Amino acid sequence: MSPELPAPPLGPVVLIGAGLIGTSIGQALTAAGVQVEVRDANPSHARVAVGRGAGTQTPVDPAEVALVVVAVPPRAIAAVVDEALDVYRNAVVTDVGSVKEPQLRELIDHRSLSRYVGSHPMAGSHLAGPLAASADLFSERTWVITPHEDSAPEAIATVEALARLCDARLITMAPADHDRAVGRVSHLPHLVSVLMAGQLAQMSPDDLALAGQGVRDVTRIAGGDPGLWEQIVSANARVLVPELQALADRLSELTQRLERTEPDVRPLLAQANAGVRKLPGKHGASAVDYASIVIEIPDAPGSLARLFGDVDAAGVNVEDVAIEHDPMRLVGHLRIYVHPDREQALTRAMTDAGWRVSTAAPPL
Repeated sequence: MSPELPAPPLGPVVLIGAGLIGTSIGQALTAAGVQVEVRDANPSHARVAVGRGAGTQTPVDPAEVALVVVAVPPRAIAAVVDEALDVYRNAVVTDVGSVKEPQLRELIDHRSLSRYVGSHPMAGSHLAGPLAASADLFSERTWVITPHEDSAPEAIATVEALARLCDARLITMAPADHDRAVGRVSHLPHLVSVLMAGQLAQMSPDDLALAGQGVRDVTRIAGGDPGLWEQIVSANARVLVPELQALADRLSELTQRLERTEPDVRPLLAQANAGVRKLPGKHGASAVDYASIVIEIPDAPGSLARLFGDVDAAGVNVEDVAIEHDPMRLVGHLRIYVHPDREQALTRAMTDAGWRVSTAAPPL
């Protein structure tokens, strides 16, 4: 974090890019009383964003702008940041792209780079565009601030204030460290999901009819916008290439183990369990091995409301939920995760309320 400084003025703000992230930022700023001018290369996107409470299209005097937020596609970031630094001579400029070092390398010789601080809100949706935006999209989500060596302390403080106003949790990282981390925990998993989903495209309908929740979980994130993800992974190729090579080595080891007369894959499975346990748990705390019960729920209006009403009546806190749909029947399986010492109480309460309850997993 930067040294403690007086809270900087956040407005007026110019928001360049009215997609999901940009519009959501504009909504959060506007709700907090900050003046926001919304701009987008697609005028209709800007109009929709304004209609959804992200600000106005009324031009602000460039000399009065305190902050410019660049929320454009990855390949356009460096050029837009460069222009913003020239046009808005008194403003701090940040971008919200998911890769930081490449555009920094493009901008490093800019005479006003002290006013530029990269950032990356770790939030999003499978939906895109201003219609999917929400002022609380960043609430309790991580927002990474990525200052460079020449970033002025006042500029860093301004970007931190932006993230706080959006109710995000701040983390500060060097641009290269950020790119390495998101490459491992976001971009690489996306590519693995893409490869797995690509295999499905070659399968017969009869085989796909057997697909359960497991394959849906593995391939869910592959449904992202191909154009956007092509830009993201290309920008972070320097990180991803060695990570993919390391993954290829692990795939080769797995293949060799399975080819043995007596396959031995337990060490890799155990290592995978250890990796899952290292992921942060609820609210960033240490992971907890929650117990779960599976409740059959009719695919009918009001079913979820009635079920959660009965859970509330049981006085049990729900730690997490997941819905798995039955491919053959008009029912779903709602998996409810609770603290282990509350499993029996919830199972008993839901059974008494007339629900079909099991502690076993539905078919994968």
